[in-house]
Amino acid sequence: MSSMPTRRTRRFAVLVTTAALLPLPVLAGCAGGGDAGESDDAPAVAQDIAAAPRAKIADRGALNWGVDALPATYNTFQTDADAAGHRVAGAVLPTLFTLDGRGRPRRDPDYLASAEVKQREPRQVVVYRLNPKAVWSDGTAVTAADFEAQWKALRGKDSAFWAAHHAGYDRIDRVERGATEREVKVTFAKNYADWTSLFTPLYPRSVMGTPGAFNDASRKQPPLAAGPFTVGSRDDKQGKLTLVRNPRWWGDKAKLDRLVLRAVPRDKRVEALASGRLDIAEINPGAAERITKANAAKKKDRSDKGRQPGSGAPSVGGDKSDNRSDSRSDSRSDDKGDKPRTADATALRGLVVRRSLEPAYTQLALNGASGPLADERVRRAITRAVDRKAIAEYVLKPLGLPVAPPGSHVLVAGQPGYTDTSSAIGSLDPKAAQALLADAGWKEGHGAAPQKKAVGSPPAVPLAGRTTADGHSPEPDDDDDPDGLDGTDGKGARDTGGKAVAGPARYKDGKKLMLRFVLPKGAGGEPLRAVGERIARQLDAIGIRTEIVKVDDASFFKDHIASGDFDLALYGWPTGAYPATDARPIFAKPQPAADGSLIVEQNYTRVGTDQIDRLFDQASSELDPEVSHDLMARADARIWAVAAAIPLYQRPELVGIRRKVANAGAFGLATPRYQDLGFLR
Repeated sequence: MSSMPTRRTRRFAVLVTTAALLPLPVLAGCAGGGDAGESDDAPAVAQDIAAAPRAKIADRGALNWGVDALPATYNTFQTDADAAGHRVAGAVLPTLFTLDGRGRPRRDPDYLASAEVKQREPRQVVVYRLNPKAVWSDGTAVTAADFEAQWKALRGKDSAFWAAHHAGYDRIDRVERGATEREVKVTFAKNYADWTSLFTPLYPRSVMGTPGAFNDASRKQPPLAAGPFTVGSRDDKQGKLTLVRNPRWWGDKAKLDRLVLRAVPRDKRVEALASGRLDIAEINPGAAERITKANAAKKKDRSDKGRQPGSGAPSVGGDKSDNRSDSRSDSRSDDKGDKPRTADATALRGLVVRRSLEPAYTQLALNGASGPLADERVRRAITRAVDRKAIAEYVLKPLGLPVAPPGSHVLVAGQPGYTDTSSAIGSLDPKAAQALLADAGWKEGHGAAPQKKAVGSPPAVPLAGRTTADGHSPEPDDDDDPDGLDGTDGKGARDTGGKAVAGPARYKDGKKLMLRFVLPKGAGGEPLRAVGERIARQLDAIGIRTEIVKVDDASFFKDHIASGDFDLALYGWPTGAYPATDARPIFAKPQPAADGSLIVEQNYTRVGTDQIDRLFDQASSELDPEVSHDLMARADARIWAVAAAIPLYQRPELVGIRRKVANAGAFGLATPRYQDLGFLR
């Protein structure tokens, strides 16, 4: 699994990349098929970070954190900002509102003494009172001038600033100093519900003040810091970026001397963790299984005995050999790179897997721009035929995570405002799906009435007989599908065993109903392809044939998803604390451009409605949270009804980590508190 954007990353920043499209999980409390308006207090899966009080954390050490690549830019408001860039920003720049364990925005007192809406009519006015101790790393104060510069750079009125988005900033009429330079008054031209999302991260005016600094200098030149860390050194050849304590930081002192980001491929991370080159890294399910099995083979040691049931947290005591000082941290890490080797069981026992569920999900996308999927009845048929619960079980159950398909496109269970609106499309019902196909004109057997099976006729072709675009037959499953998760009995119920059997092909005007299912072909996409195969078998059962097209990982998004060269595809989106803002471009109705092309924003299914757009606009302008949540639930019900995006499972967060590391791991819905990361004493 690849990195998703960090907790504060907005949806516009990144679509789940190909490497991240692995079997990634779903959440407790998201009962698929529930009634619209169903309880929005579904529990969030707890974060798993081996929480420990600061007094138990050593005041030294370097934490080596595995990432996919070093930041492409230090400016997170640029189009190519990536997960590593957002992680750096979280450690070195002001985050005015952090997210708690339920993904709720909470004012960070290190930066804000207060922040509140002072006026709603005739215009919304927000007043921020800054912490008087807040300073940039050059000693200058954080003031209203920094807020004003960021607004002007991001509001969209000056095309010289190459900003990735203008959401929220384009609604501001003016930003001005209040009673002092530490007070900021923001007046909106149009009310904005998600105002707490603005000015995070906050950059100094030296970055936001001119197009040259914003577009170019900020890419490679680290900004002035105003967080517990500042950027120290970078070695692109070694794939190493070092953050060091910020000597001007006024809050709780960072426990670590250094936070080191190291670019390590995912297939090399278990060895890097076992050898000590890494202390923490997101890992794939196979790696998690290796670590878990190695630990299960031996009795729990003293550090395991004190952990909370199910939390994976170590006891405060135990072996101190992993608590490294500066010299040990440097001596055990070879900056020239470790040669790949198989990690032995003893080394793996020094690791533990932290696991939770991220605010993100993987979906089946249906391209409704043209062809059979332009007909809503065909899309609805697919939605009724895909067994989301079975797919979620296939992905999540082996990981020991809660199993339930997401009930929303805009939030995950546990986030404020979460409502299961999936009943807008209806529950799993292959028989109803077949009726929808017939109503759309797709008939069995070249449009003729179905023929009764003659005595002695050959048996139906098993689904393993399908061919893929690369000319090979899909590999048969080895699990014998004991739970019958892949097929139905023809009456809308799950098959109790054996392989699903292909239903008669469907035709319309002499043309077979065949859809191109685009999947990545790289080694990292193997679990995703397994999910795709299961979906293809479920569609085969109602007469929809699929041609599985395997493409290079690098071209999967750019050349296929973004360009619309697919019928079906699997990819994911993060869900944030601000769905009215962040989800809108994903579900906005495509609009024709002057040159005849289609402006789709991030709606790669190319299906939308004016009603959905209006509900998003109303929700983003409603300052009453309950009313805004209700508007978002209504919008989500309409998204289900148009049947272009089918959430399958919530993304699991699997993190391999050394046992002595505390306050780090699978953060779930929460924002990391970087100054508290460290090693147990």
